[in-house]
Amino acid sequence: MDKAKVEKVKSIVRNIPDFPIKGIQFKDLTTAFKDPEGLKIICDEIYELYKDKGITKVVGIESRGFICGAAAAVKLGAGFVPIRKPGKLPADTISVDFRKEYGTDTIEIHKDAIQEGDVVLIHDDLLATGGTMLGALDLVQQMKPSKVYINFICGLADLGGRDLFPKEIELTTLFDF
Repeated sequence: MDKAKVEKVKSIVRNIPDFPIKGIQFKDLTTAFKDPEGLKIICDEIYELYKDKGITKVVGIESRGFICGAAAAVKLGAGFVPIRKPGKLPADTISVDFRKEYGTDTIEIHKDAIQEGDVVLIHDDLLATGGTMLGALDLVQQMKPSKVYINFICGLADLGGRDLFPKEIELTTLFDF
């Protein structure tokens, strides 16, 4: 990983106090996405982390996970699979309810999105308490892929989300706050 480039991206992430609720310091990655160099660095670094892992599907979580997840899929020569909120996917789905930092939620994936034997990278923008990604991991593992990797652009280390994931799953962040 090119630490200097990653630090540049980290430095342009905007902090929004008291969003979406009082007391939360929201890390707004749209400032990195709108910066052409920042976006390129993120996509290049994700590619470098996973280029030799045999990824066949990249799963992006609605909605910010779609941005770099789709770009990573293209660079890795893999398919892209969206995980969405209920009612947004047109074919048969499976769903999971999960807890997140502000309450509970539900996400869905198409039943035919992942095949046994796929090597899957699940991507999202930010790791906070880990609830959304744990739900996504549950959905993906129900489809019995041969291997699963998890990636975030950034993590909030003090919230302990990383500690909730099984040790056998490689989980990476480009940087942490």
